[in-house]
Amino acid sequence: MDIQLKRGLLDVCVLAAIKSEDSYGYKIIKDIKPYIEMSESTLYTILKRLETADMLTVRTAEHGGRLRKYYHITERGLKRIGEFKKEWKEIMSIYRFVTKGDDDNA
Repeated sequence: MDIQLKRGLLDVCVLAAIKSEDSYGYKIIKDIKPYIEMSESTLYTILKRLETADMLTVRTAEHGGRLRKYYHITERGLKRIGEFKKEWKEIMSIYRFVTKGDDDNA
């Protein structure tokens, strides 16, 4: 898969994982795992990139005697998810065109 396309997909997956509630690294990985494998190092790189792009904010809170970073999606992050949904419709249209007539176009 094209690295830029995959990067964009992973970014949107992380945003979707925190869309309904604030979350932290381990839980994000756990929530995403049924859909895609992601290492901790990949996740934290993505989180930093999304924070820099103002798509999420970070707060630190104590949990079990340790500090934990919680991530919160911003309006810009929600907008990115909406843009992705529109882009995905176009990607699926292109896919249907490319696979038209193929026996295995499932």
